[in-house]
Order: sequence, then C-alpha cells, then structure tokens
Amino acid sequence: MLTQPSLTLNRRLNAAPAKVFAAWTDPDKIVRWFGPAHTAAGSVEAEMDVRVGGSYRIRFRTEDGEQHQVGGHYREVVADQRLVFTWAWHTTPERESVVTVTLRPDGDGTLLSLNHARFFDQAACDGHERGWSGTLDKLERLFA
Repeated sequence: MLTQPSLTLNRRLNAAPAKVFAAWTDPDKIVRWFGPAHTAAGSVEAEMDVRVGGSYRIRFRTEDGEQHQVGGHYREVVADQRLVFTWAWHTTPERESVVTVTLRPDGDGTLLSLNHARFFDQAACDGHERGWSGTLDKLERLFA
C-alpha cells in the first residue's frame, strides 16, 4: 500500500490558547483570517457546529475570482487544546483528509501545531502546504 503524504506546520502565536481556539471555532472570528494568502478580502464565509460529529463548511473566493468551498466533520474537540476534523473540497469530496490542530501554552503565547494527513497525492500535499502557510501567516498577524 502506498503511504499517503502529510504535512506538519508549527507556529508560535502571541495569544493564549483560549483565544487561538476561539479563532478556529467561532465563525465570526475564523472569517477574519482563514484562507490562503491570495484570498479576496471579505469573501470568507463559515458555518460551524463545533462538537464531535458536528460539521463545518468554509467558502472563500481567491483574487483570481475562483470560488472555493471546503468542509468536513469534527472528530475530536478539546477546548483550548485540540481540534481534529476531516477535510474535503466540494469539487473532490472523495479525497477526504484529516487535519489536527494542537495548542500548547508557551509563556503568554501558544505553540500551534497543524498536521494535515492522508492526502491523495504529493501534489495535493504541496498545494495545501502553500495554502496553510499563507493561512497561518494571517492567523499570526491577527495576534501580532
């Protein structure tokens, strides 16, 4: 069996874990930072039912005018510490992967680790690495 590619990104954020967790779980907050670097300002919409088995859907438009929509279900929700959710683009629902966001206190800030696993192929992994890097840059700026 072929191994499915995965990626892990780590960031230190200038906010307590509770604030970072809220940024990931409150639809009014996530729309302020979510999406890759070239996301059109004001285009992010989110629907979230943050509980084990609950679903989410996030839509955004990139500056080139393309519409994107991703969604999935929450598998694990540990307040201020951990979120695990499935991830599938609406154009390729059969390519479901899994995202794990782990938060650890670090002084007056938070160490965030994002692991995205079970990619369809290396190209999908590479594309998501670019997307998540831009997204986490924006999350970092939110707390700067």
